[in-house]
Amino acid sequence: MHVGKKIRVLIVDDSALFREVLSRGISTDPYIEVVAKAVDPFDARDKILEFHPDVMTCDVEMPKMNGIEFIRRLLPQYQLPVIVVSTVSEAVFDAMSAGAVDFVTKPNKQSPEDIESFINHLIAKIKIAATAKIAMPKDFYKMKTIAREEFNVCSTNKIIAIGASTGGTEAIHALLSNLPNNIPGIVIVQHIPPVFSAMFAQRLNNSTNLKVKEAQTGDFLEPGNVLIAPGDMHMRVKKVGDKYKVECFQGDKVNGHCPSVDVLFESVAKECGGNAIGVILTGMGYDGAKGLLSMRRRGARTIGQDEKSSIVYGMPKVAYNIGAVEKQASLDGIPRVIFSILKYNK
Repeated sequence: MHVGKKIRVLIVDDSALFREVLSRGISTDPYIEVVAKAVDPFDARDKILEFHPDVMTCDVEMPKMNGIEFIRRLLPQYQLPVIVVSTVSEAVFDAMSAGAVDFVTKPNKQSPEDIESFINHLIAKIKIAATAKIAMPKDFYKMKTIAREEFNVCSTNKIIAIGASTGGTEAIHALLSNLPNNIPGIVIVQHIPPVFSAMFAQRLNNSTNLKVKEAQTGDFLEPGNVLIAPGDMHMRVKKVGDKYKVECFQGDKVNGHCPSVDVLFESVAKECGGNAIGVILTGMGYDGAKGLLSMRRRGARTIGQDEKSSIVYGMPKVAYNIGAVEKQASLDGIPRVIFSILKYNK
């Protein structure tokens, strides 16, 4: 996207009032232009051909065809970044696995503050989406799952810390799906709104070999267990004897985010030293880069997702550029890198 060139947006929603709210709201940004509005997926397809938008916002519940099915059919033909605008429901994760880049939740129409915050969020996400790569969902799942026997290297004093943002829900799903259930305990910060963090954890728990839950203060890290930071709380790790537990706490945003990857990684650097592996995945911005560097300096092994497999090569790029990433790998190569580190660093 060239500087000075406006991002052309197509809005797809069956509510005329909501299309207008969206259109007026995001048009206040000088870098965004709403080129067309559509009432359903069939109307949207015609508008895509006519107006060639850079980004599309799309409702999930629509007449004639739901948004998820539309995204699934659309993306193989038109490589268009899609932001799902939805009520609070698990459907957003279905949309993400169909290939959407990001999602925002519909605001409370009675609350002007809620609408303003929603518009600001959406504007920020449109700008990120305009730079994002579109990945066909099947691309994520070509990995070979590492067998439990092959992975018989587990020790309870090891810990894996993962940070991600835009594109991260699918990247984390793909990564965890390919790890065996005797992997050392995992802590994850994904930039995600409250409520969705618990849904995301439940979804991963149901679809991988690992026990995944939204973290609560006092949870211990155990092999085969994954703790995901709540959507509105920071998470840090504390060493207790020869084990690790987590603390979740409210706090100011760090690098624009709560939870922040840096907060987690800095605590892992301090408490775990060389017993940790840090992984930074797809995402916009620089959250996690400094924390990953702290981890590496304290003896942790560090991995960054490569540009080719990242939806947004922002966070991993910054981390790589400052020397925080020891080894860069594609998303499907990261399980092997983790495996080799654990195998030869018992």
